[in-house]
Amino acid sequence: MTTTSRSTELRYSPAEIEAKWRERWAKDRLYAVRDDDPRPKWYEMTMFPYPSGDIHMGHWYAMAPSDAHARFRRMQGYNVLHPMGFDAFGLPAENAAIKRGVHPFTWTMANIEKMRGQLKTMGTIYDWDREVVTCTPEYYRWNQWLFLQFYKAGLAYRAFAPANWCPSCNTVLANEQVTDDGKCERCGTVVTRRELNQWFFRITKYAEELLDHSKIEWPEKINLMQTNWIGRSTGVRIDFDLEKGYGPDSPGSYGVQSKVQGTGDGEIQTKLTTFTTRIDTIYGVTFVVIAPEHPLVPKLTTAENRAAVEAYIEQARRQTEVDRMSTEKEKTGVPTGSFAVNKLTGERVPILVGDYVLLTYGTGVVMAVPAHDQRDFQFAKKYGLPVKVVIAPPEASPSPVANATSSPVEGEEKIELTEAFTGVGTMVASGQFNGLKSDVAKEQIAEYVESKGWGKRTVQYRMRDWLISRQRYWGTPIPIIYCPDCGEQPVPDRDLPVVLPQDAEFRPTGESPLALHQGFVNTKCPKCGKAARRETDTMDTFVDSSWYQMRYTSPHFAGGPFDPKAIKKWNPVDQYTGGAEHAVMHLLYARFFNKAMRDLGLIDFDEPFVRLFNQGHILSKGEKMSKSRGNVVAPDEFVNVYGADVVRCYLMFLGPWDMGGEWNEGGVNGMARWMNRVWEIASRDPAELDAAPVDETAVRELQRSTHKTVRHVTDDLAKFKFNTSLAALMSLTNTMNAAWEKGTGDGVRRTGEGGEGAKGVRSAGASGGGSVGSAAWRDSVEKLLVLLAPMAPHMAEEMWERTGHAYSIHNQPQPVSDAALAADDVITLVVQVNGKVRDRLDVPVGVTEAEARKIALESTRIQAHLEGKQVAKFIYVPGKLVNIVVR
Repeated sequence: MTTTSRSTELRYSPAEIEAKWRERWAKDRLYAVRDDDPRPKWYEMTMFPYPSGDIHMGHWYAMAPSDAHARFRRMQGYNVLHPMGFDAFGLPAENAAIKRGVHPFTWTMANIEKMRGQLKTMGTIYDWDREVVTCTPEYYRWNQWLFLQFYKAGLAYRAFAPANWCPSCNTVLANEQVTDDGKCERCGTVVTRRELNQWFFRITKYAEELLDHSKIEWPEKINLMQTNWIGRSTGVRIDFDLEKGYGPDSPGSYGVQSKVQGTGDGEIQTKLTTFTTRIDTIYGVTFVVIAPEHPLVPKLTTAENRAAVEAYIEQARRQTEVDRMSTEKEKTGVPTGSFAVNKLTGERVPILVGDYVLLTYGTGVVMAVPAHDQRDFQFAKKYGLPVKVVIAPPEASPSPVANATSSPVEGEEKIELTEAFTGVGTMVASGQFNGLKSDVAKEQIAEYVESKGWGKRTVQYRMRDWLISRQRYWGTPIPIIYCPDCGEQPVPDRDLPVVLPQDAEFRPTGESPLALHQGFVNTKCPKCGKAARRETDTMDTFVDSSWYQMRYTSPHFAGGPFDPKAIKKWNPVDQYTGGAEHAVMHLLYARFFNKAMRDLGLIDFDEPFVRLFNQGHILSKGEKMSKSRGNVVAPDEFVNVYGADVVRCYLMFLGPWDMGGEWNEGGVNGMARWMNRVWEIASRDPAELDAAPVDETAVRELQRSTHKTVRHVTDDLAKFKFNTSLAALMSLTNTMNAAWEKGTGDGVRRTGEGGEGAKGVRSAGASGGGSVGSAAWRDSVEKLLVLLAPMAPHMAEEMWERTGHAYSIHNQPQPVSDAALAADDVITLVVQVNGKVRDRLDVPVGVTEAEARKIALESTRIQAHLEGKQVAKFIYVPGKLVNIVVR
């Protein structure tokens, strides 16, 4: 720490008192959570960390405020479960094993031990008896058990599919783990494509239900991100015939012979199926584009086009899906030499291979309408393909009669486009639908296509099934056995968990280390008993975090993934906090898991987290604090100087928690100065105030400020507004200090004290004289400490004891504001003339309209604006406003 020499010297020893109270809390099991506690439950979670080895300020920024909120709920009278654990599987541990020659388990558990100690230093209320560590067999056994339940229900399946591949991490990545510029989110390496047999979870089965956010109170931005990711589209699936005489394998026949999933081995394929949301443009199709990975591509490619197509496919394999779908990337393609037939026009259109079409999205085939899709328009202009206008823009005003008989070429000549027209217009060159508005024709064409059996209206989703296969060691082994005779077999429940072998070899070969371990791979078929092989892929680590909120309720339960009684007691989670960056990964996967487990009869609720709050990021040097950027700030050195409470409160005072803020070492000093003021205020002997007569006006001012602060802090803590809660407490300490000085005549030695944020705050006790007395002072000190306790738990506990109160302050109820005591005696009345503010007047609370009128009209400022005018109307908004209308 560069400015330790300039750090504020605290009037107490944080190292001494914080260690003292942490030891006492642990010994007394103050924060042990009981299932049979009669108080109403409040289940609050924050996203658990990956055990990287150190807790940095970014972790503190996520965890200290969430701990304060959980403490606040506990003091409100709830039985609070606020657990912590470690998301312990993942690539970094395996990479460390390769680099350092240490086993991932050893590396991970050592990191957990260190981080656990740092989290305890923070002064959290975690009940460590409920800790979850996902890399232990006690936990991942139930990953495997849940996988098998999904498998039996058809929600887990294996399929051959192209995958994102990171050549550095040597593993498959989900689409969500590839950055917008096509790189691995973990290491930054450019991602390529591989085709592998992999395991999936059928999340698409729940696409429609996942679009429904009506049962959760989540930020709208998260709901919108999930909605966009799921990408619901309503349209028509329509078939295009494969033209006779095309296709290298069956010259002269109708269609091509191909082994295609769902069509049967060697079945003749006679059509291509596309999906479109714009069936009203069907008459304008001038070419069809098929994905490079589509199994029909080799069959459709003619001999003279084969070399170009194969080279193009190889180029596409080196691109990520994100890159291929980028709107900024120029669209490319090559002809296959085959043609398709548009059933509605009878026209033959060329079939091209294009990398902007994905096999995993829709049907892997798109119909191209250049006149009415900008992407297709640019593609057609680049390759000299026809642009056929079938929807005339309103300004074109085409003649429906003329266009009804015109050829497509004539229609194109009549309406020239410089860019695609995508709006609503009039149908032209569209047969029997000419002259209709395109939005009307859209429905009629869909009905016509269905009546002919050429297609069907349907709903399609952008989201694909969740790819969970990872070709790595450090994850949950997938519990499947492959038998030459019996085929794919689930591991029996009695044989769970399938444990990771401790003696695996870690080689950066691109193949799972489990595949090299013969003792792991070779096993017996659970059905026939013959020699068989285990699956060597492990599960995506997002599986671990998709249901951990359930395991926290009974982390050592051996009869299932959780104790059913505990689930009914605690779940769903009442409040979840964490980063918005997990919107379409962890948060979406957790919702899917919850719904799937509900349908399997394991739980009876629909959503995992009722409420969600996303904190912002703490910045360092203008960027998000992270190890990869090399800008992390270690908390330990600051905690050693200032104590955990100062660091906690400074982080909460930076700004709105959801907005984040810049780490500023000088700001920690400011918070330390304010904590000194709190310490000194609470340390004063209230009896000193009894030496002077009690001034009831001063008492009233102190009570008003105290109860206003109670109301303010209570409202703000409930809404995660920690910065304004602390600002209100700072204002209260200013008021208390002023009251003390007036009551004791001690107004010199404390001048200039106060924390950051206290500047410019006018003390409510600045006017008048006399003492507030010891009783009112004690009441304010008690409320100050209890309000501060969730944010500064150690110091509040220490001062609670020093002021003669029984242990523990954290068992005290949250103060309740007395509305009468918090009420103002005087309010400010705004006075307008013809809607313009001309004066502001202090008036008694409860002033009547007649009194307000009299006071307003007697104002010399108002009289100046009434001179020579007649009052036409007097408008009074009780307690707020007077508007005098004159003419």
